[in-house]
Amino acid sequence: MNRFMKSINRVSLIQQIIIGMIIGILTALYVPDIANELSLLGVLFVGALKGIAPILVFFLVIAAISKHRSGQKTGMGSVITLYLLGTFLSAALAVLVSWFFPTTLHLAASAADAAPPQGIAEVMKTLLKNIVDNPVKALMSANYIGILGWALIIGGALRHAPMNTKEVMESISQAITTVVGWIIRFAPLGIMGLVADSIATNGIEALISYFQLLVLLLGSMIFVALVINPLLSFIYLRRNPYPLVFKCLRESAIYAFFTRSSAANIPVNLDLAKRLKLNPDMYSVSIPLGATINMGGAAITITVMTLAAAHTLGIIVDVPTAILLSVIATIGACGASGVAGGSLLLIPLACSLFGISNDVAMQVVGVGFIIGVLQDSTETALNSSTDILFTATADYAKRPSYRTRRSMRSSFLFVKVSPCANFH
Repeated sequence: MNRFMKSINRVSLIQQIIIGMIIGILTALYVPDIANELSLLGVLFVGALKGIAPILVFFLVIAAISKHRSGQKTGMGSVITLYLLGTFLSAALAVLVSWFFPTTLHLAASAADAAPPQGIAEVMKTLLKNIVDNPVKALMSANYIGILGWALIIGGALRHAPMNTKEVMESISQAITTVVGWIIRFAPLGIMGLVADSIATNGIEALISYFQLLVLLLGSMIFVALVINPLLSFIYLRRNPYPLVFKCLRESAIYAFFTRSSAANIPVNLDLAKRLKLNPDMYSVSIPLGATINMGGAAITITVMTLAAAHTLGIIVDVPTAILLSVIATIGACGASGVAGGSLLLIPLACSLFGISNDVAMQVVGVGFIIGVLQDSTETALNSSTDILFTATADYAKRPSYRTRRSMRSSFLFVKVSPCANFH
């Protein structure tokens, strides 16, 4: 048995995941009945990550804040600036793409039991209410705004506690990260189940009629991942950003694509941040915060779908309105995690800018659910990988030693590639 485990460990986790994906695809195509049974592996994997993530974030933030020294810079201002700027540029890109390649929708049935927000004020009100949510309820419902808020307060209160108390909190956070490492080791099996179930259940027939819309959405997201995000990183780092960009895509985006959950990917990003030797005072806060407000993929979805609806109805969109739409998409995307249904249910909010009725807007949401197999997966992959990319960018940019090539290469070019490694 030990010899078998050693043989498996010689294969990198990324390679194991690729093997799992191939097995899942072949199973779904040739043995669909077994593929449905394999879905349990995916459910268990995603459920475990979602279950551990709120507790992990809560204790990591408390431990980091309680040890934080006065005057110690964390670089959170740069991270938040990158988050908001990246989301706005994503929305602006979606406007340009929609202008050059207008799309007409064949409106589907409206999404049942969907309740979109009535305005930006409602989105912001929901975010503020989530901050002061009951901390136990916030943990149970994975309300990361509330978890962050209470963890920051408790961590601040513990800054003057005895050192033994701080060490206890640190030990608890380390124990939880060890559990996360154990869960991540089962990623190949979990992703195999997710892939098999997705292909066996959905197929590709439903996507063919919306091919152009999918190309716009996915193309825009890929452009953000490979052009806009690296450009923002280059502005901060003044170095070739692509080694770091590709590492984040390889070790974060792949997980997020198949789990389709930013919350489930928080432990993966925290693990990668540790191995990139980032400042824990920064990444313990910025990673879960990014899962809430860094939503470039969501901004693209909201903008493209809204402009497709406007084009279908023959509505002319001028430049000032397009700029306003980008701002609304940015603000709305930041609140997507606090709205049931995520980014799709914020489409009616953006459609109201053009006077599109709620009935028609909800039909656009229905189209979104049809293409959600690929759209939501790619959106989550972009959002989550950008969280770790911008966190690393802000951290490296403020290091004086990073100005030398040698420091840069040791920081992330030659870091060990092993997502299953523990934090400590």
